[in-house]
Amino acid sequence: MRLSRYFLPVLKENPSEAQIVSHRLMLRAGMIKQASAGIYSWLPLGFKVLRKIENIVHEEQARAGHMPMLMPTIQSAELWRESGRYDAYGAEMLRFKDRHDRDMLFTPTAEELITDIFRANVSSYKDLPLTMYQIQWKFRDEIRPRFGVMRGREFLMKDGYNFDLTKEDALHAYNRHLVTYLRTYERMGLQAIPMRADSGPIGGDDTHEFLVLAETGESEVFYDSAVTDLKFGDREIDYDSVEDCAAVMEEFTDKYARTDETHDAALFEQVPEDRRRVARGIEVGQIFYFGTKYSEPLGAVVQGPDGKQVPVHMGSHGIGVSRLLGAIIEANHDENGIIWPEGVTPFHVGIVNLRQGDEATDGACEALYKALKAKGFDPLYDDRDERAGGKFAAMDLIGLPWRITVGPRGLKNGVVELTSRRTGESVELTAEAAVDRIAEIYAGI
Repeated sequence: MRLSRYFLPVLKENPSEAQIVSHRLMLRAGMIKQASAGIYSWLPLGFKVLRKIENIVHEEQARAGHMPMLMPTIQSAELWRESGRYDAYGAEMLRFKDRHDRDMLFTPTAEELITDIFRANVSSYKDLPLTMYQIQWKFRDEIRPRFGVMRGREFLMKDGYNFDLTKEDALHAYNRHLVTYLRTYERMGLQAIPMRADSGPIGGDDTHEFLVLAETGESEVFYDSAVTDLKFGDREIDYDSVEDCAAVMEEFTDKYARTDETHDAALFEQVPEDRRRVARGIEVGQIFYFGTKYSEPLGAVVQGPDGKQVPVHMGSHGIGVSRLLGAIIEANHDENGIIWPEGVTPFHVGIVNLRQGDEATDGACEALYKALKAKGFDPLYDDRDERAGGKFAAMDLIGLPWRITVGPRGLKNGVVELTSRRTGESVELTAEAAVDRIAEIYAGI
């Protein structure tokens, strides 16, 4: 992509309505535009990152054998009345009537709908276990939408649902999801700590939230600092192995880490004093086991091995896809703008032409652009007739992790400059070596 042809409406000044860094930088970098309170249009740069995040989520769910599907954003109130949640959910649910005066709602979550799909099509334990998920827009009518995509009313969410014969099977699904989430967040350059949490309107006895530590987080969290040393890394795991998944669950949840709703001061006192931490966290996902909370009232039963009808055990598992974008920025920025981790960057590398219109620099940039494209990379070439300072400022603001600068002085010596956005360090290389270096950087991502 050439920047002269790209829709990137950057802002020079900080928007007055933006209270936190991610909201401010997303507006300034031309990633989003507010349509109404808590509802945003996703402009090309923001949409590109959103799709990167979505693809990582899909890949890790597929790795675990979970099946993607898509349910509607609009649901009938009938199923929610059947489960008993229609009136209990509260004012966050957007309720309305269609032209036939039927009660409808904009989906805040989809436990009822997926359970209805299950009960209509599955009748035997032989069809279990079963896990399906979707990435779909949701709506929750927040009383005070704020912080941009971090607390919006309309948001993109991955919500998955498991159906199992027994509690033990369902808890394995719970552990399996924890593993997939650890991998997902680390691929995005985030450390999201699983913390014992409150189940809220979803319900159930077992639930963990995944929180990214950040000063702007809405949740107060209490944890043993030893949890921040844990990394899942590149380890291979058998998702069908109860023992493998349970071992990861034990490793990542045996140390104290809780949100304020479940904080236990007495237990926290047992953590060595030098490791006790109180901080703020951004919730980016949550997993639930709720047993037969939905299957019993909705009649989601199967015939067991003994021939008897039994309600299935269920869980649900969510990742805030659009919220993640804000969380990544909160954890990766400086005074000049965003610093994208390589796994989610909208473009792999930026090319800055220091003398647009000069035959030699134009030719070198074109050759570099084509060489990167030939190797499967997605570069952003700043070919605008702008001053160098403005081009550097734009690249810093939008946060591409690597920049290649091409100018007449370097070309006389046969080199270009490769710069890391995160460290600011630069190295002079031949154009061919710069392309090879970019290939090395992204080889393991």
